[in-house]
Amino acid sequence: MADVKVKKESSDPVDIENRIKALCQQFPHGITDQVIQNDMPHLEAQQRAMAINRLLSLGQLDLLRNSSGLLYRMKDAQTASKMKGSDNQEKLVYQVIEDAGNKGIWSRDIRYKSNLPLTEINKILKNLESKKLIKAVKSVAASKKKVYMLYNLQPDRSVTGGAWYSDQDFESEFVEVLNQQCFKFLQSKAEVARDSKQNPMVQRNSSFATSHEVWKYICELGISKVDLSMEDIETILNTLIYDGKVEMTIIAAKEGTVGSVDGQMKLYRGVNPIIQPTGLVKAPCGLCPVFDDCHEGGEISPSNCVYMAEWLDF
Repeated sequence: MADVKVKKESSDPVDIENRIKALCQQFPHGITDQVIQNDMPHLEAQQRAMAINRLLSLGQLDLLRNSSGLLYRMKDAQTASKMKGSDNQEKLVYQVIEDAGNKGIWSRDIRYKSNLPLTEINKILKNLESKKLIKAVKSVAASKKKVYMLYNLQPDRSVTGGAWYSDQDFESEFVEVLNQQCFKFLQSKAEVARDSKQNPMVQRNSSFATSHEVWKYICELGISKVDLSMEDIETILNTLIYDGKVEMTIIAAKEGTVGSVDGQMKLYRGVNPIIQPTGLVKAPCGLCPVFDDCHEGGEISPSNCVYMAEWLDF
């Protein structure tokens, strides 16, 4: 006699909860109430709501909100155990911080999103920090303020400032040393190309270097106390381009080639202008990458622009 299969639409609360958890595991980014309804069409709305509420109260599900409405997502087992016994207000604050990702969120914004009094929020934040569920990180954008994020997250570069900041202070000397060394490497490559005595076109092509070659050179020098990424080196190379010391070109590259991204590779070479440009030709605004964000009174403004100051002294 064949075994009798359990119907998907079982009215047993445990079966319903298990099915909802199975759906969440199948769709790790979260499921909507409509997904549950489509999977268990014969289930009454009240039964569905009871199962969801029980899973939320047990800390097995996270309740999220996006543009389409509410989402249900499986909670990490380790986090669930630490959140066990927490009240709904603490869970709400934790969820708000989790939604902020690695860019973090100000306590003021937590208050706005949770609609809780500031005294209660401060108490909850201290409790979550003591459990090592969240951490406070100082932001380079505002030295007197802290943003909160999940404990195991690596802060975004917009928060820490990346390799160019140490304890919220901009390492101008470190940046200048990197700037000089990158330019020195490109100059030496150009000199080797000129000494090869080949035709001008071959000399020009061989004077280019990839950002990966520059990155490797800087790493081998050992002048950085932090691990620099290719993106960090390209940021330095971009400053050399804005200073008129380096030019860049982009070429097609085979998939898997070191230093290539999406089938393209950036090449850089040091340049020595025949004559120094003057006047409006040297105006920095035309090449400035943050031109649209520059305005008086802002973090980036003409009054504190070093390139503008140099141009006015020509």
